[in-house]
Amino acid sequence: MRLDRLAAMLIVGSALTFPAMAASAGDAERGRTLAYTCMGCHGIANYKNAYPKYSVPKLGGQNEAYLVAALEGYASGNRWHPTMKGLASTLSAEDRADLATWFAAAAPPDTGGGQVGTPPAQAEACAACHGKNGAGTTEDYPNIGGQHADYLAQALNDYRLGKRKNPIMAPFAQQLTQDDIKTIAAYFAKQPGLREPKLD
Repeated sequence: MRLDRLAAMLIVGSALTFPAMAASAGDAERGRTLAYTCMGCHGIANYKNAYPKYSVPKLGGQNEAYLVAALEGYASGNRWHPTMKGLASTLSAEDRADLATWFAAAAPPDTGGGQVGTPPAQAEACAACHGKNGAGTTEDYPNIGGQHADYLAQALNDYRLGKRKNPIMAPFAQQLTQDDIKTIAAYFAKQPGLREPKLD
C-alpha cells in the first residue's frame, strides 16, 4: 500500500479509534517525588539502555494523557521493555497521573524555533497525529519533535514487529523500510520540542 493512501486511512482511523482524552490532572508535586526513580534514566542527557541499546526517551514536555497511556501499556504488556514493565506494574492510576503531570510541566517543550525543514514524503502520514513539526495534534498523541532519532527508530521497529501494539501505528510501521524509518526518525529528531527534565 502506498504511504499517501495509508496517510488518508490513518487520518480517518485516528478520529474513530482514539477520541481526544482529557489531561490526567495529576498532582505535579507528588509526581516530582515519584520521578526520582525515573530520573536515573530519563534525567540524564543522551543516556542509553544497556539492552536493548538505544537512547532513553526525553519526557520533558510530553503530553500527559499520552504518558498515562504509555505507562498503562507497559504494565499490560502492550509495550515491550523489561525495566519499564517492572516499574509500570507497581504504579497505581494516581501514580501514573501524578508522574505524567510532572513530566509534562518539568521541561516545557522547546518550540521557539518553529518547524525545521520540509517533511520528507515518508513522514506525510505521521502529520495526521504528530503534526509536521512533531507536536501531537491531541493530548493522547505523543509529541515526537526533538526526540532521539534512535529511540524513534526503535519505537517504529517495535510497532512493525508487534512488540508495541496499536491499531494505528502497527499497520503504518509494517509498510516502512529501514531507510524509511531512518528518514522519519531523523526528520522529527531535528524538530524543536522534547527535553530532559530536571528535578531542581
